[in-house]
Amino acid sequence: MSRAPARPAVRRRTYLWAAGGLLLLLPPFYLDRFWLQAGLFAMAAAIGAIGLNLLTGSTGQLSMGHAFFLAIGAYGYCVFAAEGGDGLTGLGLPTWLAAVLAVLVAGLAGGVFSPIAGRLRGAYLGIATLALIFIGQHVLFNAKDLTGGFNGRDVPPLSLFGLTFDDTELLVANVPFGSAEKLWYAGLVLLCGCGLFARGVLRGRPGRAMNAIRDHRIAAGVIGVPVARYRAAVFVLSSMYAGLAGVLLALVFQRTVPDYFGITLSLEYLAMIVIGGLGSVSGAVVGAVFVSLLPQLLTRYSDALPLVSAPGTGGVAPGEASRYLYGAAVVAVVLFLPGGLVRAAAGRRFRTDPGEER
Repeated sequence: MSRAPARPAVRRRTYLWAAGGLLLLLPPFYLDRFWLQAGLFAMAAAIGAIGLNLLTGSTGQLSMGHAFFLAIGAYGYCVFAAEGGDGLTGLGLPTWLAAVLAVLVAGLAGGVFSPIAGRLRGAYLGIATLALIFIGQHVLFNAKDLTGGFNGRDVPPLSLFGLTFDDTELLVANVPFGSAEKLWYAGLVLLCGCGLFARGVLRGRPGRAMNAIRDHRIAAGVIGVPVARYRAAVFVLSSMYAGLAGVLLALVFQRTVPDYFGITLSLEYLAMIVIGGLGSVSGAVVGAVFVSLLPQLLTRYSDALPLVSAPGTGGVAPGEASRYLYGAAVVAVVLFLPGGLVRAAAGRRFRTDPGEER
């Protein structure tokens, strides 16, 4: 059969991606700090969600401990990059090197846990990874020399190629660039790199092996797929994604606090990949944007929304309202859109334009 009908669709999709990429370069010139920080938060969440989707969506390993590895990335960067002082440990390494080492340490922590991840599955693995959250919270609150305890610690700004990603103003086309504007482009590069790498993994031989393990574990082993080895390797890769997300989060917030890296954060990441679409890189991004931006938008516009009140004024707080909403979204997706928002949108596109299906 002729493939000619698909070519205009592919060309149109390429143009749309190019236009979307160009639009993402513009926000630092037009949007205020709130929207830039919200976008950066969504980028960091998307990186972590891609890693979790490789583990849970593509390989079928349930992880409840994703927040543990985000904390390792965030605090690892602080320890490696900080100069020390105020009773806090700091090695004073170049910040770019500190970021790389923080990601590697998160991967190392995943490697230490990978023998367990390679042998457990389903609810048993979920319970085992849940223990990481409790261990992590205990360490974060009590290892005060490393973490600063309950109050957390400041995050040193990233320096790369002579550019420091802090609030020192840099004029670009007569627009003052602060930390949020500078980090915007760094976040875009990291998100695109992580997305393309994960897409390559899923479309190649490792992706086929991961899907085989998820769908037919015993059959995958029979045909020669090293099941335990693949599970362990994907757990390490997912941990490194989480570590990188933790580094970016720390740079955006400029301060790390232990309370943030709890069980709620892990549940939010699970909600991201379910809402967006399990086993899909674009699904992880869409789910991350939805779950991460919702509480911030509700907080900003709480005065204009019914049944939502500003924090501390009584009624339903924006954070609680957002959890109700994306909890309902998870239920709706599981019942009516098992492939997630991305698969539903793709199915609709195929129905309206059959030439795009292949």
